[in-house]
Amino acid sequence: MKVDRIAEFKSIGLSEVKAKETAKNEALSGNLLEVISTAREVLQGKEFSKNVGTLLYHVASKTKPQIRSHLPLLAKYIAEEKIDTETRLAGALDFLMHEAPKGEKVDEDALCKASGVGINVTPEEIESTIEKIIDKYREQLLADRYSFNVGKLLAEARQDLKWADGKLVKNELDVQILDLLGPKSDADMVKKPISKKQTGKGEKISDGKAVNGSGDSKKHPVDDVNGDESGDGAATIQELMKNKVHFHKVGENYKTDSYVVTPQTMELLKEHLSITGRKVRTRFPPEPNGILHIGHVKAINIDFGYAEAHGGVCFLRYDDTNPEKEEEKFFTAIQDMVEWLGYKPYKITHSSDYFDQLYEWAEKLIGKGLAYVCHQRPEDLKGFNPPPSPWRDRPIHENLSLFRAMKNGYFDEGEATLRMKVTLEEGKQDPVAYRIKYISHHRTGDKWCIYPTYDYTHCLCDSIEHITHSLCTKEFQSRRSSYYWLCNALDIYCPVQWEYGRLNLNYTLVSKRKIAKLITEGIVKDWDDPRLFTLTALRRRGFPPQALNNFVARLGVTGALASVDPSLLEACVRDELNATAPRTMVVLEPLEVTMKDIPSMPDSLSIPDFPSDINKGTHSIAFKKVIYIERSDFKMEEEKGYRRLTPSQGVGLRHAGLVMYFSRILSQDKEGRVTKIEVTCKSVSEVKEKPKAFIHWVAAPIPIQVRLYESLFCHKNPEDPNQEVEAKGDAYLLRKAKVYDKFQFERIGFFSVDPDSVPGEQLVFNRTVSLKEDTGKNS
Repeated sequence: MKVDRIAEFKSIGLSEVKAKETAKNEALSGNLLEVISTAREVLQGKEFSKNVGTLLYHVASKTKPQIRSHLPLLAKYIAEEKIDTETRLAGALDFLMHEAPKGEKVDEDALCKASGVGINVTPEEIESTIEKIIDKYREQLLADRYSFNVGKLLAEARQDLKWADGKLVKNELDVQILDLLGPKSDADMVKKPISKKQTGKGEKISDGKAVNGSGDSKKHPVDDVNGDESGDGAATIQELMKNKVHFHKVGENYKTDSYVVTPQTMELLKEHLSITGRKVRTRFPPEPNGILHIGHVKAINIDFGYAEAHGGVCFLRYDDTNPEKEEEKFFTAIQDMVEWLGYKPYKITHSSDYFDQLYEWAEKLIGKGLAYVCHQRPEDLKGFNPPPSPWRDRPIHENLSLFRAMKNGYFDEGEATLRMKVTLEEGKQDPVAYRIKYISHHRTGDKWCIYPTYDYTHCLCDSIEHITHSLCTKEFQSRRSSYYWLCNALDIYCPVQWEYGRLNLNYTLVSKRKIAKLITEGIVKDWDDPRLFTLTALRRRGFPPQALNNFVARLGVTGALASVDPSLLEACVRDELNATAPRTMVVLEPLEVTMKDIPSMPDSLSIPDFPSDINKGTHSIAFKKVIYIERSDFKMEEEKGYRRLTPSQGVGLRHAGLVMYFSRILSQDKEGRVTKIEVTCKSVSEVKEKPKAFIHWVAAPIPIQVRLYESLFCHKNPEDPNQEVEAKGDAYLLRKAKVYDKFQFERIGFFSVDPDSVPGEQLVFNRTVSLKEDTGKNS
């Protein structure tokens, strides 16, 4: 007889709407019908109480696939009211996940103990415990009154009164706080302003769906990876990974949704824990076919950062299975950039290290009837619904013979592949495990003419290296089922794959293929062209690695795709450089100024590297009769709101303690532009009216080249070179500045010394970012 699902669900207290919504979810419906049926037998026709109905729904929705076989036992305990609270249910579920994840026989005495069955907390015990907690925080409560975070007290109470009725605990806490503080006063009713966090907002993750190895559609734990309900990021990667990202504990792989438990799982996990010493193990697995870009910064910080925050290790593993696109310079640059960001790989490995083992496992798959040699061409497999392979069911011995023939070079490229008998989440059937490529490999030479694919290699290398957390971006979610299937098919340790949203930066290009095209077409010079957002380019432009790491921390870790404006990244850069880049004075568009009537002044001045903290050092600059100021700091014509030098308005000189006043024009160019002026000077202490602005200047300067990079894709014609100016800077820069050193040019922006510089002769600076303020304003 067909069961009326809606009626059954309404019988435990669900509303019509909720019952219909639940009926659409096959997995939840199946669980709920089973527990209702079991509970009905126990109650022998009695109606469900509201509490029993609520707990039946909770057990149906919260039980993971690994312990689904224990649903009847849990339903029985709920109907008998042995499990009568959500806390007891949580204890029971946690016990089963630890002790009986494969459907083993349950020690019911231990289950009852773990879920607090039979433990009744009296009102007197609740009262006594709350009194102790109130007394502990008495002084702070009296000081803060009703603005005190009562949630902190409640959490502590629930920890001490684990099996007590939560409502009774909350009521007792409210009563005792009222008794201590009395009724709320008018002052208590005024809401205090909440300070807004100055961190980037990570979009809250939606209920992303994934398909587990059994074919059930389930929500994967990664969709709740960011434990902070607000979705906020953190100030540092350490804080983010330690406090706001919650992956599974090492060895508890079987507790994650969609993880497939086999008869060998627990024994393999036991061996895994022995090998890893229960330490977190992650890996950063780039393909060495290009330079890392801004998107990789997130991956590096998550992979290395999570391991570091939990006392674990992270491998740098090159995914070198595609020899035609790999170059030695990419291997070197990848390691260089990882270390530039502040991380040290535990080991540097290559997928090619394991080619022999991978081949051996491929033969094992064939022997188990789980892989076959196919002769369909790549073009035949394109599209949404390619035809099934006519060679899918060929005999095992024939597949084995053909695969060995592939290995030994008896087929042309594209003439044969090895395919796995598994269907991916998006419906793609039988992904390729091996293909033929007659290309010499940079590490294995000509030993192999068949190379494994990502779908085959990645999970097996993770298993070999005993990775605890296989962290990857969301696009690999569709490979999760094949990841678990392949490890389990070979009876080897299976890590847990977690996915997070990738990082996209607006107005940038990160595609390796497209960047390579820009290089070949001469639009940019190389991978480190400062207009690009590759890591080598960002380093050259002057982006501090710590700013990039903090940028990732602010974004947080969610499952949502993050497309952010470069301004957020630039804000992180400014925060870092404000504290680390010494200030200096550089004039981009120089106007020569001859001063007369100068009060007694030394030939040199000592000025602070960081005006906000004079203890962080000083440097000496020249002071002469002739100085140079920015052309924009002088106007012959009066303008409303203009605060600098005009014929009727004086202006101050930073660090010199002087105010100068226009005297006359000394020279002009052919277009009539003023090139030299003469001014008179007075000490600031002598003038009655203080100047409206103090401007920067240079004396006895050195010529420097300054590159004012803008976004590559804001230009009408990206092939146009960026603005480059011949500027004048303090001479001390020639002695001090080294490649990649960073400086704040006062009132202009932050700049970094470019590798094109000639030490001791010619300095070239790249603008990293402008100052927050409009550069037309004085600082």
